[in-house]
Amino acid sequence: MRLNEEKNLILYRTVRKMPSSKRTTELRTPLIEMRNVTVSRNDRNILDCVDLQVNNGENIAIIGPNGSGKSSLIKVITGDYRPRADSRDMSLRIMGKETWNLFDLRNLLGIVSGDLQLDYNRDISGFDVVLSGFFSSIGIYPNHRVTLEMVSTVHEIMEFLGISGLADKPISRMSTGEARRILIGRALVHDPRILVLDEPANSLDMKNHHLFRELTRKIAVAGKSIVLVTHDLDDIIPEIERVVLLKDGRVFMEGDKEEILNEENLSHLFGLPVGISRNNGYYHAIY
Repeated sequence: MRLNEEKNLILYRTVRKMPSSKRTTELRTPLIEMRNVTVSRNDRNILDCVDLQVNNGENIAIIGPNGSGKSSLIKVITGDYRPRADSRDMSLRIMGKETWNLFDLRNLLGIVSGDLQLDYNRDISGFDVVLSGFFSSIGIYPNHRVTLEMVSTVHEIMEFLGISGLADKPISRMSTGEARRILIGRALVHDPRILVLDEPANSLDMKNHHLFRELTRKIAVAGKSIVLVTHDLDDIIPEIERVVLLKDGRVFMEGDKEEILNEENLSHLFGLPVGISRNNGYYHAIY
């Protein structure tokens, strides 16, 4: 897949402005480091001694059935959940830091989820939805200071994603697929280091599922690190190299995609016989 070089550079605006020494240091620092992370809710461990590392430029998929802890893991990354402090030898670092201002952290993370789409139930234009990514808000408000650079960036991102035609359309009148692509634009405007896709293809029909995957591939080729959370093998784009299997709040298995995604491992993960087929770099479950 070849990308227009000028548009491709949009996604590297922050990196190009960094001093070379800082850029080199950050490129060597893992984006996410978890060791022995445990999270409890209502006297139950919803994550139990989880180890996870995501390196710069790496694309991974976190796969598991419903209730396996996938969404909880994302909430740890975004700072919504805090690990238990009494966990033995526990550590959690995001881009090398243990402590973050949540607003600053979320500016380094691009989040796309079906739940976020439910928050946009008013007549907010596609352009304003993307623009709201700068403020981590649901829409644009009078207290928001919108700059010409922000407006220019929104136009560039929407062009890069092929969604400029949705700029004036209210998100409440968009199809699910259109709205999901708009939310990708919202996630990318502040040039995040990681794009987190939480069950991104839920409720998408066959055509929009295909369009979403192709858009994700385009972003991966442009150099963003992608963390894909899913229960559906069809969501896993060829650019994802490593997978983590999550079951009952624990890492069941992790490693190279081609080694981990086999019938035996997935049958144990989902608790039923699972067959696998492959086509053009995609995996498909048969059950």
